[in-house]
Amino acid sequence: MADKITPEETIFSKIIRQEIPTPLLFQDELVTAFRDISPQAKSHILVIPNKLIATANDIEQEDELTIGRMFSVAKKLAKEEGIAEDGYRLIMNCNQHGGQEVYHIHLHLVGGEPLGRMLDLK
Repeated sequence: MADKITPEETIFSKIIRQEIPTPLLFQDELVTAFRDISPQAKSHILVIPNKLIATANDIEQEDELTIGRMFSVAKKLAKEEGIAEDGYRLIMNCNQHGGQEVYHIHLHLVGGEPLGRMLDLK
């Protein structure tokens, strides 16, 4: 099996640099957050690292601060969105079978309504 090619640039890279103008909800030296263009719930925000990390499998020890920041920013945004009390879901997909579409890791913060079961296991 051939080695997976890691992208050098994604649509998220361009959003981080604002080459694709997108209203940002949060940005610091480690992460950026903005609304998903195809929301799956009343509130659907993406929290992404500014460093391109293709998949969860590519997270290294040196990325721990960034990954932690992604979660603390998600918590902050959930509170600002007014969904922290009722609850929300944080999702990170990995690779094709996990449903990953953009190979730049991203945390989906979804809520604002009952989300039901995460998986419908048969």
